[in-house]
Amino acid sequence: MEYSSKLIQEAVEEISKLPGIGKKTALRLALHLLKQPEQQSITLSEAIHKLRTEIRYCTQCMNISDEETCRICLSPRRDRSVLCVVEDTRDVMAIENTSQYLGLYHILGGVISPIDGVGPADLHIDQLLNRITESNGEIREVIFALSPTMEGDTTSFYLTKKLKDFDLKISTIARGIPIGGELEYTDEITLGRSIQGRTLYPQD
Repeated sequence: MEYSSKLIQEAVEEISKLPGIGKKTALRLALHLLKQPEQQSITLSEAIHKLRTEIRYCTQCMNISDEETCRICLSPRRDRSVLCVVEDTRDVMAIENTSQYLGLYHILGGVISPIDGVGPADLHIDQLLNRITESNGEIREVIFALSPTMEGDTTSFYLTKKLKDFDLKISTIARGIPIGGELEYTDEITLGRSIQGRTLYPQD
C-alpha cells in the first residue's frame, strides 16, 4: 500500500498491530482522526497513556483495577463464601453482565497450554491456594468458570488435584456453553443459566 505521508504510514503500522485490525481499517481510523478536532486525538492518546501507566491489578483477585483492591472485592454485597475461577478479566465482565452471580472472583491469567508454553507456574494458582488457606474456611465453594476447551478442562483437572485437601465444594458451570467455545463470547442468558445451573465437579 502506498502512502502520501510517512506520518500516515507510521500511524497505520501502529494501529494495525491491534487485534482484528488490518491495514485498510487502520488507514480509515488514521484518516478519521485527522478529520476530528485535534483535542480528540490528544484525549485518546492521554487515555491510552494512563491505561498503561496507572492501571493496577487487584491484590486479591488479580482483576484489572484503579486501586490496590478492586470494587468487587471491596463490595459488602458480595458473597465471600463463593469464589469463581476464571481465565481473565473479560470473563469477569461477561459473568457480571448476567447479574446472576454475587460471589467473588479469582483470575488465573490464562489456562494451562503446553503447546503455547504455558504451565501452572505461569498462572495465579499459588495465589488462589494462598487465598483459600488465608480465608480460614470462609471460602466454602470454588466454581470453575473456564471455557470448555481442552486447555480449560486441563486447567480445571489440575486445580481439582490442588484443591482436594481443602474442605470445599468444587463445582463447574453447566455445559450450556458449546464445547470449544470461549466464555467471553457466550450470550448473557446462556452464561447466566450456566452459572445458576452449575454442577459438582467430578473429583475421582
